[in-house]
Amino acid sequence: MIVVDLVKVSLPAIVSFWVGIFFAPILTNYLFSHEMWKKKSGKKDLSGNDTPIFNELHKTKEVGTPRMGGIVVWVSTLITVLLFFIISKFTNSDLSLKLDFLSRNQTWIPLFTLLSGSLVGLIDDYWEIRGKKDHISGGLSLTKRLAVISFIGIVAGSWFFFKLGVTGVNLPAGGFLNLGLLFIPFFALVTLAIYSGGVIDGIDGLSGGVFAAIFSAYGVIAFYQQQINLSAFALTVVGGILAFLWFNIPPARFYLSETGTMGLTVTLAVLAFTTDKLGGGYGVIVLPIIALPLVITTLSVIIQVLSKKFRSGKKVFLVAPIHHHFEALGWPGYKVTMRYWIFSVVFAILGVVLALL
Repeated sequence: MIVVDLVKVSLPAIVSFWVGIFFAPILTNYLFSHEMWKKKSGKKDLSGNDTPIFNELHKTKEVGTPRMGGIVVWVSTLITVLLFFIISKFTNSDLSLKLDFLSRNQTWIPLFTLLSGSLVGLIDDYWEIRGKKDHISGGLSLTKRLAVISFIGIVAGSWFFFKLGVTGVNLPAGGFLNLGLLFIPFFALVTLAIYSGGVIDGIDGLSGGVFAAIFSAYGVIAFYQQQINLSAFALTVVGGILAFLWFNIPPARFYLSETGTMGLTVTLAVLAFTTDKLGGGYGVIVLPIIALPLVITTLSVIIQVLSKKFRSGKKVFLVAPIHHHFEALGWPGYKVTMRYWIFSVVFAILGVVLALL
């Protein structure tokens, strides 16, 4: 049985990777031929002010490199899920039935969040690149994006609460935090917190390596809990991420952008909750450890904003998020990326160990 389970979680990941590898050049040609990139480089901070250091660092990177590279991740995942599902229905053999990992109790919700978040992100990306040429940003406002993420979190949290009977999260030493109906807004808040770390998509190759480590960690946790379908799904996403990363390493052929980060971050929240009470584990409490690069990214932005607000404009970092601070210090982008990869793998392993204790 263990051999079948290993095949079940590894084969979809391999298939997803190769689907992405073959699909990415087609997508790349389309994105370049239609000039699917920002028409003006740079960004503004949360107060609407210019960010001169960031704009100087990235003045040639954002114009000419397409967005929407995250399509590779969710299209590869969707095709792989449907491929194994269709094969199981048409062949009806014992092996194909065992390899099908689309299930109501484990993979419906993460697939829903991946697709819904990614499609909203795709709309945002399209508006961003089709905005006026003299505008830095033409996508959805931050308020609207947060509203969408909150809605997805509430829908997913409601499914956990009403359909799966989850009312809280596990705590160390056999404890349990019973939130009752407050579990739904708590779920939404965790989803929002993870989504905020999506701004890590700022340097060639950075986000792909970080997300691959995080999703791999939850794939291992789910496998240990015998949630084999969930593990197969998580590693299928990893396969898609690695295919994306193949084309995103410096110099990037495209960026993950909102269609990637939005879908991945909301799905990550679902994986954390599914490997918690449902799996008899600690998926939520180890989330800040496994996803520490995302947490640090978010905290660096919060610290910078609060410092400028309460210290008369003084900054803690040269530029936020913190990975751009390292760039401003003179680190080459590839050095920042590779050190983040190492950091991500170390804390992903640590989180897995703590989750399995």
